[in-house]
Amino acid sequence: MSAFDLDAAADQRFSVNLSILFTELPLLERPAAAAAAGFSAVELWWPWPGSPTPGPTGLDALKKAIEDAGVQLTGLNFYAGQLPGPDRGALSVPGEESDRFRANIDVAADFAASLGCGALNALYGNRVEEADPAEQDALALENLVLAARAADRIGAVLLVEALNKPESPLYPLVSAPDAVAVADKVNAMTGLGNAKFLMDLYHLSMNGEDLPRVIEQFTSRTGHVQIADSPGRGAPGTGSLPLAQLLGQLRKAGYDGWVGLEYKPGGGPSSGAFEWLPRELR
Repeated sequence: MSAFDLDAAADQRFSVNLSILFTELPLLERPAAAAAAGFSAVELWWPWPGSPTPGPTGLDALKKAIEDAGVQLTGLNFYAGQLPGPDRGALSVPGEESDRFRANIDVAADFAASLGCGALNALYGNRVEEADPAEQDALALENLVLAARAADRIGAVLLVEALNKPESPLYPLVSAPDAVAVADKVNAMTGLGNAKFLMDLYHLSMNGEDLPRVIEQFTSRTGHVQIADSPGRGAPGTGSLPLAQLLGQLRKAGYDGWVGLEYKPGGGPSSGAFEWLPRELR
């Protein structure tokens, strides 16, 4: 594994995504494992893919696990269907999935608020055969407006993410301009200005985008950044992306937020997946 450029990374703040790292452990043990690995911040996909409205027991237990570990929750996904799995969000899918997303909005926002989490990610959802794409887009805008207002209520940003077409062929937002355009529409509808772009450098690289140009164009519109190396979605240094250089460019462009580590740990335990990052930078 190649060494990470310490000069480029020195000012970065890294959070660990507990829905892709430390998944060999039960959910409630993951915050402490991240803390033991030297991290002070974590993020999560919606932890209950089968339930947009889990009871207070599950919510309270996860809140306690995060607080007891002494880590900050910096990002949380709204309900997104079976993720990991075949789904890529629920908010543009007519019928029961859209209803589940709406039922989840205040639950997710209140949970985020209880932990001081300032970013909520709303995955758009796949195209479905039985729905007209224009109807899905109209439904998506309705639901994103509701989500933006809930995020604003707790002082958070609403994130709109582009995924990559090779791995998510039915997902319609597969470029930085696609996702930024949706965020713009939400902001125009609400007047709140809190809909932001989630810049995932792995997904954008898989789409063949010019990453330095994306950073130049869209850093000012970006509410969160996530990284994994490409190809393979592994740790930095396992692929060919110049991630340290790109993060340095982001910093110079004015991004001072968290950088989410959303990569696969490889063959061993997740605790061994951070050798690229010296402990003093975690």
